[in-house]
Amino acid sequence: MVRRSSHLTNSGRRPERGPSNERNHDDRRAGHTPRAVARRDRGRRDPLVRLIGRTLRDAIEGGHALGVLADPQGNDGFDGGTRAGASVAVRSHDTPQAATLTFGDGTVAVSGGVRTAVDATVVVDLHGRFAPVQEPTGDAALAAAVLRVLSPPVPHWRAAAARFWEGTRTITGIPDVLVVAAETEGGVEHARFGDGESHYVVAGPADVLAGVFSGADDFLESLAAGVRVQGSLSQLSVMTAASWKVRFDV
Repeated sequence: MVRRSSHLTNSGRRPERGPSNERNHDDRRAGHTPRAVARRDRGRRDPLVRLIGRTLRDAIEGGHALGVLADPQGNDGFDGGTRAGASVAVRSHDTPQAATLTFGDGTVAVSGGVRTAVDATVVVDLHGRFAPVQEPTGDAALAAAVLRVLSPPVPHWRAAAARFWEGTRTITGIPDVLVVAAETEGGVEHARFGDGESHYVVAGPADVLAGVFSGADDFLESLAAGVRVQGSLSQLSVMTAASWKVRFDV
C-alpha cells in the first residue's frame, strides 16, 4: 500500500514541526487556516482525488469558506459535537467516480472511492464546478458545507491566464506565445504571455476562460461553451495536456 500526503496552508508552505498537539490546538482556536491533505492508498491518485485536492487548495489559498474548512458542522470548538471524523462522499452524476472527504485533526483528507459509512453524500457534475445534481443524503448541513468548499470563486481571467502560463510554459511543445481574447461586458480584452514565433490564441467569454485557466473547467468541454482556439492540432494537444496539468495538479 502506497500512501502519500501533501499538506497545504494558505501561504502554500508546509507547516513547521514542533510540539504539535498544543500548537495545533492553539492555531485552530486562533482561526488559523486548516491544512488540506490529499492522501492516496494506491499507486497513483485517481483524477477525482486530484481534482478535489486542487479545488481545496484553491479554496484555502483564496480564503473561501475557511470557517467551513475549520469546522464544517458549525461547532464553536474544533473538537465539539461530531466534528472529528466527519466524512462526506462525493460522487459523479454520470461516471462511476467517487471520493471521500474526511475531516479531522485540522485536516481534510481526500481518498478515492467510498469504502466506509459516511455522514453525507453529494452527487455532483464534475464538469459543472461540482454543482449538485440531486438532493444530498445524510447530514444536510455537512453536505451543504462541503458543496460550498468545493465551489470557490474563480479568479479574474487575466490573473488565471497568467498563473496558467507560469505553470505550463515549460511543457515540451507548448507554443512560445499564448494570446487570450476575453469577451467581457465592456468589450473584448486582450492579454499576451510569452515571446517567440509560435502563437496559440484562446478566445471566449471571460468567465469561461477564467474557469479553464484556473482548472475549474475542463478545456475540451469549454469548447462547447463558447471558447474558440486558433492553432495547429499538435498545439491543441499540448494545450489540452497543459490544461489537465492545471486542473488535476499533476
